Order: sequence, then structure tokens, then C-alpha cells
Amino acid sequence: MFKRLFAIALTFGMAATAPPAFAQNCAERDNIIAKLQDSYAEELAFGGLQKTRGAQAVLEVWTSKETGSYTVLVTNANGISCIVAVGTDFFEAIPKIRIEGTPS
Repeated sequence: MFKRLFAIALTFGMAATAPPAFAQNCAERDNIIAKLQDSYAEELAFGGLQKTRGAQAVLEVWTSKETGSYTVLVTNANGISCIVAVGTDFFEAIPKIRIEGTPS
């Protein structure tokens, strides 16, 4: 997992507008997305708005059913995305169907 994160960070270099803690894991969103799609066969699974430090950012989870890998990105309004988590063995949860009138 660390090797993958490190490889992506090396590919894009450091983004000057990123917070110091994540600087080595940040780059322009388009560049990160291209790498996720081309190298890891990941596709956008879901996302949403996140309020951070008075500003809004977009949180996205990219996954690959082919490889089982996943990546969590946070994209700021300036177009810079930061990789905040990567992993393997991604799975989708199957929601339980609740029938009306039966206990949960």
C-alpha cells in the first residue's frame, strides 16, 4: 500500500498549494485521475461534499473491481487533489432488505 502511494506521489511531485502533511500526496485532479484509471483500473464509486476548515472540498472514493484496490481523494476548490488513503481488497456491502412489519 505504501509503495503504491509513494509511486503516485513520485509521479506527480509536490503541489505547492497543498497542506504540508499531504503535500507529497497531492497533484492536479486530472493527473491523479488519469493515473488511477490507466495504472490501477479504478473508477469513481461514490463521492460527496465535505466541509473542512470553513471551505468545501469533494471527497471521492475510486475503486477497481478488477484488482480490488481503492483510493480516497479529497479535492479542493483550486483543483488540487490529495490522496488520503489507498488500500486493497475493496468490497461492496449488500444492504439488508427490511420487510414491513418484521423486526430489524
